Amino acid sequence: MSSILSAFHFCRAFSHQRMSLAAYCVLCWRRIGTLIPPPKTTTYWRDIRNIIKFTGSLILGGSLFLTYEVLALKKSLTLDTQVVEREKMKSYIYVNTVSLDKRENYGITYQARKELHKAVRKVLATSAKILRDPFADTFSTVDVEDHECATWLLLRKSQSGDRAARLQAVQEMSETHHWHDYQYRIIAQACDLRTLIGLARSKESDLRFFLPPPPLPSLKEDSSIEEELRQLLASLPQTELDACIQYFTSLALSESSQSLAAQKGGLWCFGGNGLPYAESFGEVPSATVEMFCLEALVKHSEISTHCDKIEANGGLQLLQRLYQLHKDCPKIQRNIMRIIGNMALNEHLHSTIVRSGWVSILAEAMKSHRIMEASHAARTLANLDRETMQEKYQDGVYVLHPQYRTSQPIKADVLFIHGLMGAAFKTWRQQDSEQVLTEKILEDEARYTTCWPKTWLARDCPALRIISVEYDTSLSDWRTRCPVERKSIAFRSNELLRKLRAAGVGDRPVIWVSHSMGGLLVKKMLLEASKKPEMSTLINNTRGIIFYSVPHHGSHLAEYSVNIRYLLFPSLEVKELSKDLGIGDLIPVDVDHLNICKPKKKDAFLYQRTLQFICETLAKDLEN
Repeated sequence: MSSILSAFHFCRAFSHQRMSLAAYCVLCWRRIGTLIPPPKTTTYWRDIRNIIKFTGSLILGGSLFLTYEVLALKKSLTLDTQVVEREKMKSYIYVNTVSLDKRENYGITYQARKELHKAVRKVLATSAKILRDPFADTFSTVDVEDHECATWLLLRKSQSGDRAARLQAVQEMSETHHWHDYQYRIIAQACDLRTLIGLARSKESDLRFFLPPPPLPSLKEDSSIEEELRQLLASLPQTELDACIQYFTSLALSESSQSLAAQKGGLWCFGGNGLPYAESFGEVPSATVEMFCLEALVKHSEISTHCDKIEANGGLQLLQRLYQLHKDCPKIQRNIMRIIGNMALNEHLHSTIVRSGWVSILAEAMKSHRIMEASHAARTLANLDRETMQEKYQDGVYVLHPQYRTSQPIKADVLFIHGLMGAAFKTWRQQDSEQVLTEKILEDEARYTTCWPKTWLARDCPALRIISVEYDTSLSDWRTRCPVERKSIAFRSNELLRKLRAAGVGDRPVIWVSHSMGGLLVKKMLLEASKKPEMSTLINNTRGIIFYSVPHHGSHLAEYSVNIRYLLFPSLEVKELSKDLGIGDLIPVDVDHLNICKPKKKDAFLYQRTLQFICETLAKDLEN
């Protein structure tokens, strides 16, 4: 302050001097004046500005935080449709739910259980190392609950290098019925191809072991199943084929073309015979055309290279769509099963068939009360099962027993060969009665069976493998459509011999059961087999033949083999033709030609005498 007053008096003393000096005093005043503190008003607004900056930042940050929390909460409460779709398709591993209550997870009980489980796992791991068990590392690194140990143990065991251990693991899985749903799904997601097929061929398996088939690809725009089926058939090689296959394929393609034309407007002719069907009746021609195409595909699927074409062109998915669409049409479903069964004869296609979702469909069909549906599924799964099966079952060869994996040793084979206008199943059904038809009890096998070899004989002789054969007869639909003559007895016998040998027939003792023309076919097969050294086992292991109403025309059966026992049931129509055969037990029965192989009930003479013949003929073989 004193410095300021001194400057002030200095300026007054020399005021008379020039203006330059006055200016200098003013400048000094201003320079000295800068040392004075700023007014309080400036400090006040600066503080307010700082407060506003801090408060604004706080409000902005809080708003962003609240917005984030609201969005996160909204997301957690929003239903994700993709999750729903994944749940529908079971496309992820199911895990056990864990409580969010920390007191429950970290209480004394929980800790005690956890320590006990760790101790048990250490014991198992130690014993596994000592015994060199193939799943020794399972429990040393994974922390799971007690009921989950069995799941992962069996899963690892099912992938063991030891075949016996794998089979035992699959059997234990199939016999487990107390697991939680997610545990079945864990197995379904994590098991390999062999395990999945083994579970499908295990009688007690839970269907939760099998995931639903994956989503099918959508149809092309402006296309239909019928049109895509036709395109699939047309994509297959049409040259260097059997004449009847060529004819039948051409017929299917021709009919499908007419049907597609009818869908676009106008009428079409069925089979080119001039019988028009109005467009309003399109459902019937469509189903008929699908049957034509499927029957042609059945024949094409008997050729390995054509199976590759069917798979490459999306045939597995298309056939699956058609199968699901025609759940009320068993005939269409059976033909589809025949195609898949033929494709399963090619081992390089197994993984593709499994990935396409067919195993779950086959596993469900195996549990059907319809014998034909279950038998078609059993044939396909047997062809897929290379773990326990060496035999391959070609089209027309059906195993009636055992259809599942079994520990029962099979000691002999019994083969059923139908006759004219017959079939592998319907020929061997129980005799129809008015009471059965009116009461509609076809599903009750205790009162009526649609195939007595499977229902009755399998229970009375569980150590037998029972096979029923189906082939085209001269009066079948195939023969009437195909103008090429090729279905002679000689041709059929050679074809069946090849298929039966592929199924392992001849490796065990064999009994043949035949009806009508089937008996002539059996005799021709044995005669042809006797000329081929590679078929000698079939001749040597044939123990007996049962003939139901076979017109032998007086021929001597002894010329086929002197070591074979014969049982003959001549019907009224062929009784005179069967006289003086000179061999075997000839038992006339007062029954017509069609019903002679259809017992009225289980305790009927026809079945009981047949059972007696089989048991007596195979007595020594069944004892061993």
